[in-house]
Formats: sequence, C-alpha cells, structure tokens
Amino acid sequence: MIVVNADGAVMGRLATVLAKRLLEGETIVVINAENAIITGEKGVIENRFYDKRERGDRIKGPFYPRYPDMILKRVVRGMLPYKQSRGETALKRLKVFMGDPDNLKEKAVKINAKTIEDIESKYITIGDLSKSLGAKPRWE
Repeated sequence: MIVVNADGAVMGRLATVLAKRLLEGETIVVINAENAIITGEKGVIENRFYDKRERGDRIKGPFYPRYPDMILKRVVRGMLPYKQSRGETALKRLKVFMGDPDNLKEKAVKINAKTIEDIESKYITIGDLSKSLGAKPRWE
C-alpha cells in the first residue's frame, strides 16, 4: 500500500501517475485531497466544473461530484479504462481522503509529479472549488 500526500500537487499530473500505478496493481491511499491544486484562472475553472455539475438531469445523470475527495477520484477514473474489468479493479484499489484520517502523513511517499513550487501560474485548490460548487466544508 502506497500513501500519497496530495498537498500542493497539481491534480491532473498527480492523477496520471496514480492511474499508471493503479493499472500496475498497486494499492494507493491519497490523503489531503482538498489541498491539491488546479492551474488556471479561478473563474474559468469554477465555470467549467459548474457546467459539468449542471449538465444532464437529476435522474439520468451524468452525475459529477462536488466534494474534493470525489472530484480527485473522478479525475483518476477518467484516466482508467473503468468500463473494463482491469480498470474497474484498479479503481477499487484507490482510496481518497480529505485530511489525514489515520495519521498516515508519516508514511506518505513523494510522487514524482508537479507541485505548487514548480508552477508560476494562477491556481485554485480543490477545496476552494468545492466551496464554490456548494459543498459544505467538512474538511476544515
């Protein structure tokens, strides 16, 4: 089992690394999902995710999450062949948490993905995005 701290990691870059490792058969636990970042203008990102959330209807879907842990899991799911059996089992090996539930921070390993120190552009955290989508902040 690999524990990954998503604090300050760029969400898309982190998700690609996680998807590759999940397909290789590793079990991954991600902590501090609300502190991962999405690069770009705040308003543009909020509008894009709001449009994804409001698309379709309430009964048939598509359903898009509003909480940080589920947003990150949905992004990783998009990088897996989740309709095939190997992608389905890979997604079951992924656990994403807000905060540090079992004090796993000491066991966390560094994933080779871009972090907040490597970028010079504007960004928004997934926690702030979730608040703007209407999620009640249970991660604070």
